Amino acid sequence: MERRSFVAGAGALAAGAGAAVPGTARAASGPLRVQIVMFDGAEEQDFAGPFEVFSLAGRLSGGALAVSCVTGGRPRVVTLAFGTKVRVEQGWSPHSADVIVVPGGGFARPNEPGIWPEINKGDLPRKLAAARRPGLTIASLCTGAIILAAAGLTNGRPCTTHTGAKAELTARGGLVKNARVVDDGDLVTAAGITSGLELALHLVRREVSADVATRTEGVLEYEARGTVWTP
Repeated sequence: MERRSFVAGAGALAAGAGAAVPGTARAASGPLRVQIVMFDGAEEQDFAGPFEVFSLAGRLSGGALAVSCVTGGRPRVVTLAFGTKVRVEQGWSPHSADVIVVPGGGFARPNEPGIWPEINKGDLPRKLAAARRPGLTIASLCTGAIILAAAGLTNGRPCTTHTGAKAELTARGGLVKNARVVDDGDLVTAAGITSGLELALHLVRREVSADVATRTEGVLEYEARGTVWTP
C-alpha cells in the first residue's frame, strides 16, 4: 500500500459547502492566524483534525481564519506516526501567528520519533517559551502538552492531556483537569487524540464566532463533546 503524502501550506485542505457565514468577530482585525507545529512522529489525527476544522472555518467565514503548518526550524518533509509524509512549506515564525497549536505523539515510545526527541533536543521547547507575547495563544492537544510543560508553559496552570500522560503532566507542574478542553486564556490544552476537533472548534467559537463554529460542525457532521473547563 502506497503511503499517503500531503503538502501543508497556508491553503485550506478541507472541502466545505455553502456560503460564508457573515458577521464574524475577526472581520475588522484581520484573519486569525493559526499555526500547527509539525515534527517527526506527531500523530496524524493530531494534525489533520484541527487542520480541517480551522481550514473549513476559514472558508465558511469568508477568510476570518487562516491556518498553516510550520516546523520548529526550516521547511522540510515531516514523517508522522503512521508513516504519512507531509511537506511543510513554512519554517518557525511565531511572530506571524495568533495561535500556535502543538500536537502530540510517541509518548509510549521514547526511543522513536515523537515528543521525547523534541523534548530531549530542547529546541522546540525553548522556541515555544521564547514565543510568548501578549495576544498569542499557545495550545496543545494530546501529549503535545508535555512539550509545553518542558517549555515551562504549564507550570502551576490548569491544563490537560491524554489520559495516559496526565501523571507525567502533573509531575511536571501542571494543574491537570479532567476536561476535554482546558481554556486558561493564552494557554489552551485538549485531552486525547480526537480532542483536537474540540480544541479547534472551541478556538473558532472563542476567536471568530459561535455561528462559524456551529456551521463548521454541521458541514463536518460532528458535534463537539465533553467539558470545556474555564477559570
